[in-house]
Amino acid sequence: MPGQSEQEAFNELSYYTLTHEDPAFIHQYIVDAYAAQHADENSKPIKVAFALIGLYLHIEKHYSGKQVQEAHMRLAKNKNQWPVFDLPAHRGNIGVSDVLRAKPGPARDCAIKEWSASVWEAWSDSHAKVADLAQLMWLRR
Repeated sequence: MPGQSEQEAFNELSYYTLTHEDPAFIHQYIVDAYAAQHADENSKPIKVAFALIGLYLHIEKHYSGKQVQEAHMRLAKNKNQWPVFDLPAHRGNIGVSDVLRAKPGPARDCAIKEWSASVWEAWSDSHAKVADLAQLMWLRR
C-alpha cells in the first residue's frame, strides 16, 4: 500500500468490494465516491452526475448499492444533456487509501460509508441541484 497510486488503491479496494458477499453491493458506493472525488474539468458531465446522484441516493435516501446501480441503469436510458457541476476545491477528508487502511470486514465497510459521506459533504454546494436532477429523472420515467 505505501507508494501506491490512487488508481492502484482503488483497484485494490474494488477487488475487496467485488468479492464482498453482502447483497447490498457496496462496490457501487466506492465507484461513485471515487468518481466524484476525482472529477476534473475533463470529466464527462454524465459521469459526475451519475456519481453525485449515486452518493445522494446512498447517503440521503439510504439506497443499497444494488438499488443505486438499478437507478443508474434507469438513468442511462435518458438521452438528454447532463448538467455540468461546479467542482469543489476540497473533495472530502477521506480518500481511498484511508479506506484501505481499515481492517477488512465491518471496519472497512464502515470506512467505505464514511468515505462516501465525506465526498458527498464536499459537494454540498451541489446538493440541491443533484436532488432536483434525481427528481426530474424519476418524473421522466
